[in-house]
Amino acid sequence: MLFMGYVTVSAKIPRRLKELLEKYGIKPGPIIRKALEEEVKKRMLSEIEEKARKLSKKISHIPDEEIARIIREYREKR
Repeated sequence: MLFMGYVTVSAKIPRRLKELLEKYGIKPGPIIRKALEEEVKKRMLSEIEEKARKLSKKISHIPDEEIARIIREYREKR
């Protein structure tokens, strides 16, 4: 994913967890960033899958050959 610019987000964590992060030299920023990116990606894919299911239902009555013909014509026009 490509993001431009940055903003700061914060989260409250248990004090003990903060102490353990410090003890093991773990920087939370990269871990949090990666977790958030993965969650956004997961939800985006879920949204796309739902849209694909809905579209599939709408076009299920159209023969495969007709869909292939339409795609071929579209590609030739580009």
